[in-house]
Amino acid sequence: MELNFKLFRIGFLTVGIIDILDILLVAFVIYKGYLIMRRTRAVQMFFGLLIIFIVSLVSQALNMQGMKWISKNLSTVWLVAFMILFQPELRRLLILMGQSRIIRVFIKGQTSFVIEEIARAAEELARRGYGGLIVLVRDMGLKITVETGVPVQAMVTSSLIVSIFNPRSPLHDGAIVIQNEILEAAKCILPLSRNPQLEREFGTRHRAAVGMTEESDALVIVVSEETGAISVAENGELTTGLNFNTLFERLSKAMGYKPKEVHAGYVHS
Repeated sequence: MELNFKLFRIGFLTVGIIDILDILLVAFVIYKGYLIMRRTRAVQMFFGLLIIFIVSLVSQALNMQGMKWISKNLSTVWLVAFMILFQPELRRLLILMGQSRIIRVFIKGQTSFVIEEIARAAEELARRGYGGLIVLVRDMGLKITVETGVPVQAMVTSSLIVSIFNPRSPLHDGAIVIQNEILEAAKCILPLSRNPQLEREFGTRHRAAVGMTEESDALVIVVSEETGAISVAENGELTTGLNFNTLFERLSKAMGYKPKEVHAGYVHS
């Protein structure tokens, strides 16, 4: 049975549905790879490897025996070199794949390490009297918001979040943005909500949290510096008076996990 139905011809080439799908998948992989590697050392290493690859092709086309011999002997170590040089980027790519909503459909019984770290951080911020503003990116990208802040690109841990929002930290003003298990940036500027009711009842942090969710599908956790209250903004609405367990459950549901299952075996003191 022929699966690659022919669509059209370009000269002597016949293009089918499978060919179009193949091109789209390759383009998607290249685009995702670019997003992961940009602004990192991997970009320079990638172009270095690309130059070596082009030199190899040219030497073979011109039948340069010396360069062909070097390229042939180096070809056996290309894969190992690639894995070593791009280890951090490959690890991040796997995280991106594992945290996609499509994959989470099949692993709903599991939880995200990041969700628990965020809940712990919010509770600790409230205990210490620190204000906090944490943005969790979902399907809609927040590139413009990330670019208003200071790049961090670090693994999410509760201790890192608490240290960022320490009043003595130069990054404590503004919000942090978390996407795909990575703390992308700190000191980010969020749009303020124009809801007049919020202006009367809440301060700038809460209005920024709601404003962000009015313009995107992000979740925003806000910790009040004055009262220590923990709140979550989603779809332009604010839920207040949360604690570790209720925040953990709310984030788990919103990010596509089953909070009752992921809570099993964990006792919070």
